[in-house]
Amino acid sequence: MTAGDPDAPDHIGLSLVLAAEAWERDFNARMVAAGHAVFGDARARVIRYVGRRGIDQSRLVALSGMTKQAVQAHLDRLEAEGLIVRVPAPDDGRQNRVEFTQAGRAMLADADRIKGQIEAAYVARIGSTRFAQLRDAMRVLQEDRQLS
Repeated sequence: MTAGDPDAPDHIGLSLVLAAEAWERDFNARMVAAGHAVFGDARARVIRYVGRRGIDQSRLVALSGMTKQAVQAHLDRLEAEGLIVRVPAPDDGRQNRVEFTQAGRAMLADADRIKGQIEAAYVARIGSTRFAQLRDAMRVLQEDRQLS
């Protein structure tokens, strides 16, 4: 069954996925337009798991659902571009911790600005009350999912 299939049962899962995909396409296009080409390819999927405080590389692998080798390749490119740095984890020197560099934090500032623009467009489209209700519902539904 696919989106738009009139015989498909109506369920919230498909609506959530399609809305998330639309948001991600819009966000990525705006980030590319803002000069962050990384959001035009698969490396962007790794960035979302790093978090503002960084993350242990092994946890990033587990959360991303990618292979260790794929994550390593993405991190190699992000590091070469100056967006992240890998440092020894403070509690286990054998483990790497992934953190944003100054350039990576500047990229996050652009991302915050763009996310605000997208949210403003959503508020304009559905109203502030409905948007607040949507945000609250999403928070409840994701309580079990901790990224870092």
